[in-house]
Amino acid sequence: MQKVGIMGGTFNPIHNGHIRLAKCAYETLKLDKVFFMPSGNSYLKKNVLDAKHRVAMTQAAIVDCPNFELSLVEVEREGNTYTYDTLQRMTAKHPDTDYYFILGADSLLYIDKWKEPEIIFALCTLVCAVRDDSDMNVLRNKGEELAKLGAKIVYLNMDKVDISSTAIREGVRLGSDISDMVPCKVLDYINQEHLYEED
Repeated sequence: MQKVGIMGGTFNPIHNGHIRLAKCAYETLKLDKVFFMPSGNSYLKKNVLDAKHRVAMTQAAIVDCPNFELSLVEVEREGNTYTYDTLQRMTAKHPDTDYYFILGADSLLYIDKWKEPEIIFALCTLVCAVRDDSDMNVLRNKGEELAKLGAKIVYLNMDKVDISSTAIREGVRLGSDISDMVPCKVLDYINQEHLYEED
């Protein structure tokens, strides 16, 4: 069985926190590879940057990481994209693969509000790292709740990464230095395309 990580998100923009989380999951769980999967039409977020820019930034961020691959599964689908549907399609196409869905603590705390969470739990192992102000006790309590719904969860032991896409967009708008938050090729793309300079 292949072990494949899925790093999903709007990536608006992708940043160093995403890369560090994916690398930690890859190394800790000895994954064969990690798919970086920009979302298509998210039913949870509005006013998201056009997919072509988010895809280009994601590709730029991982181009030097041989074990990371860009996946356009969600971007190329019409209509809203749902994680459960993505996992069903991928599992049907590659039944010999174990999927590990990598997410931050903030996402784990409300994943049971996503569409069809039981299907998500049945088709992958959740891989969670502490992020933001969530502590491990809160996460484990939530994990016990989710386990009753069938969730399998692996907790990553990694330092908190105080980077968010929201802060990056605000930094660009204010003319602040964001070079320590994003890969250099992503910064080049943001500057080249004049992204996030206005609300």
